[in-house]
Amino acid sequence: MKTPVLLCILLFSQSWAFEFIIDGEWESEMSGPLDQYHKSGRYRRNVLTSGEEENFEAIQGSDITVKSYKVESRITSRFAHTTVKSSVVNSGPKAQSIGFNVQIPKRAFINNFTMNVNGITFVGSVMEKIVARNLYAQARAHGKAAGIVRTNSQAMETFRTEVHVPPGSKVEFELHYQEMMQRKLGEYQHTLHIQPGRLVPLLQVDVYIFEPKGIKFVTAPNTLGEQFSDITKITRTKDKAHVVFRPTLQQQRKCENCTESAVDGMFTVKYDVERESNAGELQVSDGHFVHFFAPSDLTPLSKNIVFVIDVSGSMWGLKMKQTVEAMKAILEDLSMDDYFSIIDFNHNVRCWSEDLVQASSIQVDEAKKYIQSIKPNGGTNINEALLRAVQMLVRASNQGLIDPRSVSMIILVSDGDPTVGEIKLSTIQKNVKRVMREDFSLFSLGIGFDVDFDFLERIAMDNRGVAQRIYANHDAAEQLKAFYSQVSSPLLRTITIHFPENTVNNVTQNRFDKFFSGSELIVAGKLQPSDLTTLQSFTTASAANMDMNIQTEAYIQELDSALSTHQHSFNGFARQMWAYITVNQLLAERSLASTANKKRKITQRIVALSLEHQFVTPLTAMLVEGQDQGRTERLIADSPKDSKHGCCSATASSSGSVPVRQLVYQKPPWVLPTPAPTLGEATGTHEIIPNHVIIVDNDPHFIIHLPRSNMDICFNIDSKPGHILNLVSDPGTGVTINGQLVGSKKMKNNKINTYFGTISIYSKTDGVQVIVGTNRIDLMEGRNNHSFSWGATVELMLNRMKVTIVKEQQVTVEIDGRISVMVLLHRVWKKHPVQVDFLGIYMSSDNKYSAKVHGLIGQFAQEPEVKVYGVHEGADPKKKEAIMEVKGNKLSVTRGWQKDYRRDKKRGSDVYCWFVHNSGKGFVDGSYTNYILPQLDSFLSAL
Repeated sequence: MKTPVLLCILLFSQSWAFEFIIDGEWESEMSGPLDQYHKSGRYRRNVLTSGEEENFEAIQGSDITVKSYKVESRITSRFAHTTVKSSVVNSGPKAQSIGFNVQIPKRAFINNFTMNVNGITFVGSVMEKIVARNLYAQARAHGKAAGIVRTNSQAMETFRTEVHVPPGSKVEFELHYQEMMQRKLGEYQHTLHIQPGRLVPLLQVDVYIFEPKGIKFVTAPNTLGEQFSDITKITRTKDKAHVVFRPTLQQQRKCENCTESAVDGMFTVKYDVERESNAGELQVSDGHFVHFFAPSDLTPLSKNIVFVIDVSGSMWGLKMKQTVEAMKAILEDLSMDDYFSIIDFNHNVRCWSEDLVQASSIQVDEAKKYIQSIKPNGGTNINEALLRAVQMLVRASNQGLIDPRSVSMIILVSDGDPTVGEIKLSTIQKNVKRVMREDFSLFSLGIGFDVDFDFLERIAMDNRGVAQRIYANHDAAEQLKAFYSQVSSPLLRTITIHFPENTVNNVTQNRFDKFFSGSELIVAGKLQPSDLTTLQSFTTASAANMDMNIQTEAYIQELDSALSTHQHSFNGFARQMWAYITVNQLLAERSLASTANKKRKITQRIVALSLEHQFVTPLTAMLVEGQDQGRTERLIADSPKDSKHGCCSATASSSGSVPVRQLVYQKPPWVLPTPAPTLGEATGTHEIIPNHVIIVDNDPHFIIHLPRSNMDICFNIDSKPGHILNLVSDPGTGVTINGQLVGSKKMKNNKINTYFGTISIYSKTDGVQVIVGTNRIDLMEGRNNHSFSWGATVELMLNRMKVTIVKEQQVTVEIDGRISVMVLLHRVWKKHPVQVDFLGIYMSSDNKYSAKVHGLIGQFAQEPEVKVYGVHEGADPKKKEAIMEVKGNKLSVTRGWQKDYRRDKKRGSDVYCWFVHNSGKGFVDGSYTNYILPQLDSFLSAL
């Protein structure tokens, strides 16, 4: 987090002269011409106190008229560009200072500032800090202005500008800043600080949101007071939203006749986006790409947590009370699959349990009693406490108590620096790094401002965690619980997002240790020049009970075309977002750099990117210049040294070159056949497909291939919507395959057509069920449930089962390499008056079942003897008729054809077969009603 900027300008009525002195911390490598001020005692840091925060005013001046105050944010694909404008007139009789103050999010980068004073425009440009200071130093000659202000606000920092102008002067201020929206607990939150400090004739806030994949919801909770409850208006379409707050002068008043403004606080907009699938969202624009990954509908991984709590004397009182309250709620949230323990430390280190214990209700209650009994006193031995926590996780891992797919973490809560044992921070960091395993993470929570937050952040980032400051006030417990909520539900581990070779470069961090529910992973980069029309990405990850390999793609020109038509979108979002992520990751790397040479090289990269993209960072400054009668006037705005600006979840692994595993769906040979020579009886343009499969498709038509007879037999099943039909039931292999019927929207020819709307493949041996519907695909294993849409190509490995989803096409399930099933998706026009989306099912004739197999399809694994004779002309000259002998029955059959949709889902390919009437009676054992089951995972009873 960088430090707020105070830009002071003194303008006298006829003589324009400026001096600007930086107050704040400077690194030795940034020393320059202003070093003399350090020695003269004029170097100091100003800290904004809580009282000053309460009196914050956006526009300051004793006798001024604020004509307008406008805030506009344009959020495009989670990247926000915010502009704050104000027009002010010195309406008093004397020259005076007018202040323009803006509170901006700590994670934002200022990237432009302009000011117009009586027709003279001052324009900002970002420069390397030392260059800007040198240029400014050349111009300092008269007057003075100062400095850097550091704020204690929880989430905001302050930019201050002050200009001294004669009476009647008109001043226009305009500040721009940019930030990337972070998703937390399932939503993005955009916060604007609105405190004009006075009544304003034109006070307006506009937030424009454009999300190409669609907006799931958008809200603007009223946080300004009850009198503003109905003023905010939201209009939205599928992919755009406009939030506007425009109170009239009367609505701004604290009371009917008051001259004071009631507009004083945060204006907040919350939203989330639509996600088609768990593959993520790949966007390409302006030669850059951004990949958003935020899967849901996955079973959380189990956790192994060691809570390390500071109980030194400084925690006495409200801090400890709030910590205890939060810990009791956090412990209550643990599930039976989690393991945990508690370490509390002052000058000594105590363990509630020397080993991890299962989070049963009994153990949780005991832990809560222990927490409640803690009495803070003594010093702070962070080093030994953390080492004991790591040892506890290592011991549990060595003893086999930790599930290999679980997530192990340490959560440290402390309010001060070490005072006992090892107190050198760099040594503590090295000690912890040395013993931590690659699959452990450390999260640091610093309570208050006595703690060295830089250290907590470094040690967390060094061990795949994040740090957060907890503000020691009345809601500290809520802050602690909110942080835990963000890390309490890990869904994936070892996530890698990569791209085909020679398609992209300058890729940001693309390997992540963990993904937590409700958050989002973002990878950005540049496109390499090529003739490609699409860009693909490949994501690999491990879930609770399966490994995932996901593919998605985006058309390279599509988004730019859409952006050009949207008036309020931010066209350069992808380029700026890539730079924003890259700069923040480099700042994080810089804080961990082990040598001065590494730090210098990283510094050069940060400065170069900051200059190119006009970001005011801890290593750059904004020089504001204006022209008056041929003279250049210079002012400077910058941030001091601060390493806490990082944007990136340090649960991430380091980025770098990784081997790209491109997901190429390897279809079983039977899934997509090759064309065969036209058979003698084929006529017209019908294409014949080799008949090596068993097919159930359309409404529903069964095509049973008999390999020994080289014959296809067809029949229909006319059942009712909602009925579940058994297709394969094999107690020997533990596999049952069932289909549930769905009806057409209305009757056609006095009949409701039925289709398969759901197919279930259940392996009792593996305890895994795959349920394929027209809207989604569900995978269930015990308490582990995962859901995927048809919107992406995904490969999943669950025990002996391999499940492959091909985007909007098909799902293939292979069990132990012996049984293979494909489910084909048929989409129809949503507004079709009769038809509905449905599924077809295709199985290899080579599937290896046991001798116990049965079902509408399974019974033909043991091929019956079939004889067809007496072929003659039928009532339809195109369809011959014959007699079929099968299973001791003589059946009248008709020669016709059904459709195989593997090659062409729209028209299909003809498969010639002998058709058995009356729902296959005589060909199928018993009646089709014998195959109706109560549940999707049911096995067939003996007929």
